[in-house]
Amino acid sequence: MTSSQSTADVAGLLDRYLINLDDDKLDDAWARGLFTEDAVVEFPMSRHEGIAGLAEYHSTALAAFARTQHINSPAVVEIDGDRASLRANIVSTHVHHPSDHPEDADRDPIFANGSLVSAKARRTPDGWRLSLLSLRMIWVTGTPPRKG
Repeated sequence: MTSSQSTADVAGLLDRYLINLDDDKLDDAWARGLFTEDAVVEFPMSRHEGIAGLAEYHSTALAAFARTQHINSPAVVEIDGDRASLRANIVSTHVHHPSDHPEDADRDPIFANGSLVSAKARRTPDGWRLSLLSLRMIWVTGTPPRKG
């Protein structure tokens, strides 16, 4: 496998992850196709460790919104043998569910943010998989979802 192929494979992990968030059913097969068994996912408001429950963790977070769209920049990938790191920018747009709560009357229907993604990946017998995915928010606009 060439270095450019490995770079494309690692960058493709982030591409597939984001597309799947917006368009696919997230299940254990989805998680295993993208993440290592010991993967860590870190968002500004929460964290999950391990492949067990990772799909449900994502599905629960996405259920707070009626729709989402995640758009990323090309990833900058560095390969070191069977390990890799990547960085990219993401703009995430979240459309709120309709609400009949009076406190939501003036709520912006969109919650959006720009984040810097940092990730680590490892080459496994099944191909490259993410072992760490971390998002750091750079900017936010709109109203985040209500808690509870």
